[in-house]
Amino acid sequence: MISDICMGVELAGVTFKNPVMVASGTFGSGEEYGEYVDLNRLGAVVTKGVANVPWSGNPTPRIAETCGGMLNAIGLQNPGVEVLCQRDLPFLKQYDTRVIVNVCGRTKEDYCQVVERLAGEAVDMLEINVSCPNVKEGGIAFGQDARALEEITRAVKKYAAQPIILKLSPNVANIGEMARAAEAGGADAISLINTLTGMKIDIHKRAFALANKTGGLSGPAVKPVAVRMVYEASHACTLPVIGMGGIQNAEDAIEFLLAGASAVSVGTANFHNPCVTEEIIKGIEDYLKQYEIQDIQSLIGAVES
Repeated sequence: MISDICMGVELAGVTFKNPVMVASGTFGSGEEYGEYVDLNRLGAVVTKGVANVPWSGNPTPRIAETCGGMLNAIGLQNPGVEVLCQRDLPFLKQYDTRVIVNVCGRTKEDYCQVVERLAGEAVDMLEINVSCPNVKEGGIAFGQDARALEEITRAVKKYAAQPIILKLSPNVANIGEMARAAEAGGADAISLINTLTGMKIDIHKRAFALANKTGGLSGPAVKPVAVRMVYEASHACTLPVIGMGGIQNAEDAIEFLLAGASAVSVGTANFHNPCVTEEIIKGIEDYLKQYEIQDIQSLIGAVES
């Protein structure tokens, strides 16, 4: 059995000590998880989505448990980019981990303002959340229309000092088309999947479980869809892929790597097991040793086509 293994990966010229990061919106800035997780062990911390101004989010109730997952309709509540720069980034600078800031907006101008503001900050990459409603186009998400996706990618890229990751929505007919649109717009990487649109009804109250009626489904229930979309997206474009969606353990993470992901993000699992990311890193290391694989790069996209 080999003892010296390489867990490092590279995304758009940025090196990561391992491929495990936390998904936006499930980890805050990391401070609240500090007593459970050694942030120095993580490949990266991905911050909660941040806009150019504070967002109040949707009315409550906005969380509902489902079989095999959860629905959320938080509405991207956040304190705005200035608070991120003054409070969260200084905290994260204390740790030996990559920092990825998730960016949201309602118009192209919103996104570009945030990206421009972050140009001089100690941020390694920017993840652009294109599932936000484009208010100038009647509310359809940027990530649900290939033309709009390519356009927002190209606009953001003009202002970005850091490599940009486009976070793709699974609520589309052809994920490969969306991956190619992000690549055509100049994206440096893509991440997927974001949540699937779902609904829950309280049969006793005869009312919607969420005030917003619909919400984003995440958790183990979405994993087979996510793995399929990661496989399709990785074969549709040449960009590195960050896979996410229902990852609960090392076996799940390895499945995404085999499907074509160069890295993985862990989201909903953090809520019921705050130590899950470190457990996944250790599990991947054990897997490599068990199968005498020296370099994790050998796993990426290794499933037979």
